Formats: sequence, structure tokens, C-alpha cells
Amino acid sequence: MNVVIKINTADLTEQVIHDLKEKYGSAELEIRVRSEHEKEVLSESEFWRIIALLDWEKTGDDAAVIAPVVDELSKLPVAFIYQFQDKLAEKLYQLDTQIHAENCGVNRWQSDKYFSADVFLYERCCVVANGKDFYEKVLTDARQMPKDMDFEPLLYIAANAYEKQTDTPMQYAPAVSYETFSNKSAWTVPTTLAVTG
Repeated sequence: MNVVIKINTADLTEQVIHDLKEKYGSAELEIRVRSEHEKEVLSESEFWRIIALLDWEKTGDDAAVIAPVVDELSKLPVAFIYQFQDKLAEKLYQLDTQIHAENCGVNRWQSDKYFSADVFLYERCCVVANGKDFYEKVLTDARQMPKDMDFEPLLYIAANAYEKQTDTPMQYAPAVSYETFSNKSAWTVPTTLAVTG
């Protein structure tokens, strides 16, 4: 039996909990918390505005490069931090294609050579880190994929912002996976046989 019960936390008294136990016994209870910000959505333009805050004048110090983005994101509702991570994962997923992997430099995909799935992920991060226009250009033309450039720290922005705001580690899995070979339909090679590392 599945039952949906909606109740405000202010109304969640000991008596209500007692009544639930009496009525449903040892049934499993799933709690979903909906905040006033849940209906708000981090827009595409807002996502790219935040990405544009990366401070490339601090190149060589990755923490300093991402610091303005972490600061800005940490001031937004937690729901937006999750949405930022979802949007980032979606964009990385879209770039997770064999044709993009074949155009990324030394680590390019070749069926008979070593290919690092991790490095390809970080190379895709570099595309997103360079902003909306560059991302869209590379997405539509894989030949524009940067050669031998990556930016792994992009992956840690949401977690850092969450921890800065809440003082607790972020435990969240995006709606889609950004790991290399997740976009199975975009790879002609059987991804279970691909070389990773």
C-alpha cells in the first residue's frame, strides 16, 4: 500500500507520529522536504552567468580560479546548488561522445591506443568552463574541441559551495551521469570494452 501524506513540519507533533505508528505499524516511511525555493529554477542564463565568474587571471591556482563561482553559488538557495550540479552534469553528458573524444589531442580516442576516461571528462570540463558560446560551438562542431586542455576543478564547485553554505559535505548525485561513456548512444565502441583510467 502506498500512501502520500503531506504535513507541515510545524504540525508534526509527537501525537501525529504516534498516530502514524499506530496506523501503519512498521511500514517504511519516505520523507521528502519541499522548501519555498523548490519551485524556483536556476535558469540557463544564470548558470552561464555564474560560470563566467571564473577568474582566469588566477590561472595556475585552481582554487583561486573557482573561488568567485563558489562564493556566488554559496549565496543562493541550496536547491540552486543542486540545480547547478544538474546543469553541469547535463552539459558534460552532451559532450560525452566518441566524435568529441576523437578530437581532443594526445588523449584522443583511438580504438587501438590507451584512452583515459578521466582525462576526457576533465577536457569536457574545460569546454564548459570557457563559457556558453564556446560550449555551443564545440557541441555542434567536435573539431573545435580544445587540444590537451582540461579543468577538473569545475567538478568541485557545487560541493564547495554547498559546504561553504551548510558546513556539511554535499551528498548528491546529479540527474544524469557525467562520467565518460555514460552517453552510450554517442559511442560506437562497446563502452564495456573501452580502456579507462
